[in-house]
Amino acid sequence: MDNIERWKSAAENIAWYKAPDIVLDDSNPPFSRWFPDGVTNACYNAVDIHVEQGRGEQLAVIFDSPVTDVKSQLTYADLQELVAKAAGAFARRGVTKGDRVIIYMPMVPEALIAMLACARIGAIHSVVFGGFASNELAKRIDDAKPKLIISASCGLEPARIVEYKPLLDEAIELASYKPQACIILQRAEMQADLNENRDFDWNETIASARPVDCVPVNANDPLYILYTSGTTGQPKGVVRDTGGTIVSLKWSMANIYNVKPGDVYWAASDVGWVVGHSYIVYGPLFNGNTTVIYEGKPVGTPDPGAFWRVVSEYQVKVLFTAPTAFRAIKKEDPTGEYLQSYDLTCLQSLFLAGERCDPSTLEWATEKLQIPVIDHWWQTETGWSICANCLGLETPNIVVGSPGKPVPGYQVQVLSDHGGKVKEGEIGSLVVKLPLPPGTFTTLWQADARYCEAYFGRFPGYYETGDAGYIDDNGNVFVMSRTDDVINVAGHRLSTGAFEEVLATHPDVAECAVVGIDDALKGQLPLGLLVLNAGVLKPHKEIEVEAIQLVRDAIGPIAAFKFCMVVNRLPKTRSGKILRATIKKIAEGKPWVIPATIDDAAILDEIEASIKNIT
Repeated sequence: MDNIERWKSAAENIAWYKAPDIVLDDSNPPFSRWFPDGVTNACYNAVDIHVEQGRGEQLAVIFDSPVTDVKSQLTYADLQELVAKAAGAFARRGVTKGDRVIIYMPMVPEALIAMLACARIGAIHSVVFGGFASNELAKRIDDAKPKLIISASCGLEPARIVEYKPLLDEAIELASYKPQACIILQRAEMQADLNENRDFDWNETIASARPVDCVPVNANDPLYILYTSGTTGQPKGVVRDTGGTIVSLKWSMANIYNVKPGDVYWAASDVGWVVGHSYIVYGPLFNGNTTVIYEGKPVGTPDPGAFWRVVSEYQVKVLFTAPTAFRAIKKEDPTGEYLQSYDLTCLQSLFLAGERCDPSTLEWATEKLQIPVIDHWWQTETGWSICANCLGLETPNIVVGSPGKPVPGYQVQVLSDHGGKVKEGEIGSLVVKLPLPPGTFTTLWQADARYCEAYFGRFPGYYETGDAGYIDDNGNVFVMSRTDDVINVAGHRLSTGAFEEVLATHPDVAECAVVGIDDALKGQLPLGLLVLNAGVLKPHKEIEVEAIQLVRDAIGPIAAFKFCMVVNRLPKTRSGKILRATIKKIAEGKPWVIPATIDDAAILDEIEASIKNIT
């Protein structure tokens, strides 16, 4: 099936107020427009249609919060009622089609309800990860110019309460643009002070609101803005359109994840990230699945069996999470002891994404779960998989270290720095030939020129992913590192992912990171950081020597790998990505700042002290 026929067929499986006659308008690349004359609504496709088709009593949302010991469930009929009233409340505050609404919420059902309520009336939501720093939230307020902000009194971590309201108040104070109103969910764990005439209580506001119907919107109207960090310090507002998002995500649920309406699907992520948008909220609901909202951690809430308890209790068919979550579980429970307490026969597959999955973690998960464990590759900008084993289309052919072959609709190639195709198996820049498929980003919010320059300027006719890798002779794509993480050691181009792949094979290593540091003689030298499994008693120096030898045996002397150290933990963003660029600056003694996205800033001081000892 060719590209146009595939997406024409997929578009016939969603609900339209006016079905499109045009599948693709590609007259102004890179601004491809899918289904440009179609009219639809994302909330209708996610909620109302299921009620109309007689499945209103099916579970739509399961909420499970081990940090508050609260569990609740919503049917599709319940969800429709709450979303329609929330949409009415937003409209009452002056929000209309095309207006922006910032959602700054913890992992609670109200976050999902707020997103769908925006979609219901054609407003553009922009979810900001709950607890994000005030100055970063202020930048997003100034860029999106929201008429309304939805927030909560607090978020909850296993050992602390994160007060959202003071962070929100400071952000509004810092921002040049001032929203007209804020609606605040008061949580039982902490009540926030509300500003008179600006702040309104969520429960009171929703209770008194009149429900409203879905508003028809053009397929190319924005559904949401999702900010991702920019290299200039100014966040990039990724824009997702409505029609392409509905078509691609619904298609992916059946064809990539192989789930059917009524199946329980759990993406263990956060609504503040793209995974939460695509596969906690929209994808599962477009497909008529039951989605899980989990306010907890893979370990510590209360133990490394937390995920297994949720899977077993709710009969989860497909679990989707980040490799870092499984590395945390493996670190605390390397023998898989906690697995034995739960019946996991319901679980048919595990999908991993968010950063490169090292082979040792994938193999550990496969051995313990005895199901297909599938690493797949995608980005905030694409909104869904670039490469995967598509379980709904074929029997999985899992090649360890690879996220699989390109998903239908993506034409992946490897180019040299000069734009030419590299030899088979040779590392280079991973790119996608235009046009991008439906559901990928259509521009950056009010920054068309930046969109063209940042993603399409270097390789005209291609989307530059920013990742480096290669394609083998069977067409499997290997994503080895970010382009910036390909290091040049004495003229040899080596990926940090290749080093990490070797280090992760050490039986005592739970996770690791490698960065390239500047060296006057060789250009760059690799530096390895190791986090050990719980309970390892072997001296750290001995493990470091063994790890260095592993790399020398696997990659050879050209690796020049001699700097390696054990650390307590790795600095990561809240979404689980390792802060390699910051580690590199620390190692090179260059000025560095605490990134806004970091989960725990204190760890950077630990890393700096450790590196000083080794270098």
